[in-house]
Amino acid sequence: MRANLDGSKIETLVDTSHGDPRPGSDATKWCVGIAVDIDGGKIYWTQKGGDNANAGRIFRANIEVPLGQSPANRQDIELLYDELPEPIDLDIDPTTRTLYWTDRGDPPRGNTVNRASLEAPPGKRKEPEVLFTHLMEGIGLALDLKNGRMFMTDLAGSVYSANLDGSNHQTLVAAQGNLTGIAYTEITTKEG
Repeated sequence: MRANLDGSKIETLVDTSHGDPRPGSDATKWCVGIAVDIDGGKIYWTQKGGDNANAGRIFRANIEVPLGQSPANRQDIELLYDELPEPIDLDIDPTTRTLYWTDRGDPPRGNTVNRASLEAPPGKRKEPEVLFTHLMEGIGLALDLKNGRMFMTDLAGSVYSANLDGSNHQTLVAAQGNLTGIAYTEITTKEG
């Protein structure tokens, strides 16, 4: 969904419920993370599936619903990855055209941060690259593209940082309670 910053004009862009009540009991239909690719005109989202079920998926579609279609029957939805442990949060590096995401499922592909090219054509996508491991149910993800790093949270209450390639892994805080999302911003102050 999307809305104006004041909460007005709420609009559904994608409806995965297929008529089921929301959120419904089918976890494969639950949309969890979302990222917007302004340059590419797309939205990306995760549907995590059941706990450790390897039924998680990542999709994308155009930002605008195609004319004559509805959020429930739009034909431009593309499945990028399936059979993932439990993909959760997403972020995009528009310069390198790379999608990053956390996965809270079981190892070896879960409790990780992953990345993959946004430009790979269907049928020619490589397996996602695992950049960061040993999260305790990894949830939140935010990229600091200016400084070439990422920040992650997990349900065990830790905040981590690493370079965008997964190197220089650091634990910033630990055991802070269940942490989910994270956002990154630079704060500037006025001197004087």
